[in-house]
Amino acid sequence: MRRAGLDALIVTGPENIFWLSGRQTAGYFAFQALVLPADGAPTLLVRQLEVPGAMANTWLTDIVAYQDGEDPAEVLLALLRRHGVARVAIERAGFFLSPRFMDHLEGRRGTPFLDGSDLIPGLRLIKSPMEQAAVRLAARHAEVAMTAGLAACSAGQTENSVAAAMLSAAVLDGSEAMAMEPLVSSGPRSGLPHMTWRRRPLALGDPLFLELAGCHDRYHAALMRTVWIGTPPPDAQRMMDAALRALDAALAALRPGQPCAAPHEAAQAVIDEAGYTAAFRKRIGYSMGLAFAPDWGEGAILDLFTGRSEVLAPGMVFHLPATLRVPGLWTVGASETVIMTETGAEVLSSLPRTIQER
Repeated sequence: MRRAGLDALIVTGPENIFWLSGRQTAGYFAFQALVLPADGAPTLLVRQLEVPGAMANTWLTDIVAYQDGEDPAEVLLALLRRHGVARVAIERAGFFLSPRFMDHLEGRRGTPFLDGSDLIPGLRLIKSPMEQAAVRLAARHAEVAMTAGLAACSAGQTENSVAAAMLSAAVLDGSEAMAMEPLVSSGPRSGLPHMTWRRRPLALGDPLFLELAGCHDRYHAALMRTVWIGTPPPDAQRMMDAALRALDAALAALRPGQPCAAPHEAAQAVIDEAGYTAAFRKRIGYSMGLAFAPDWGEGAILDLFTGRSEVLAPGMVFHLPATLRVPGLWTVGASETVIMTETGAEVLSSLPRTIQER
């Protein structure tokens, strides 16, 4: 902040507020802001109903409330005047600061705010030992849940019963509420991305695609697997084999000092050689860490994709979903969450990656 010449930063993203203060709540749909001065103690602004939770879950001593019916923009501007700051930036990027509110806030201030969206995210990329421990526990929750989900897949069951098995196992193992619900889709709908359960009965010949993340202290680790009720057709098995080879190639390319494009390019080369280029139109991976709904990943901070020149380093955490898709027929593939070490990638799951026949 000092190098940027800032007197203060207004932090608005729930992930960044949590990272700086420990604040977590399901009430972040209401406007909140952490006024972080370059010198001196920060001030947290929250809705009045949220004050007790903020006092219980953070180390902050200066917590200011706005009442229901009161304009939080006016309260925030009063806080800035109290801090005596002039050159102020605000996190504009994120899900919970609307353009309408920003227009209103800057209109009441009479001058635009600088954009401070890029100040904090890069600091979150290298996870501390404590953060890595939370990710490992989240990975255990995800593996326990996926094991239960795989066991629940059989003809006569429904997508809902599979989802219930996954959620129940994760929560009983210690997982908190995930930042995104598990993905459970079967039959032709399994060939569509990001589908959730919809009561469909499972029948012989059905493909199933399962994905979820475990959550521990708001840190997440994700896992996906493919199931077939019966024996998968040869085309699906060949596609699955290519996806798993691509995942292996990406994992092998995760080496400190290499650019973040390297794992993607290694996976893409395998997929292209197998003739499945059109079935893979996405990145091979993205950063994982702390998250609140609606997204369990940190892909907005860093991903593994063509053109990414950021250097891989120990302490980074990634989710690598290697999937190939035929829309309207099936999705096949598997994923792993990994922690970067001095020598490569530590894979956090021990579950088989092959198609699970049920």
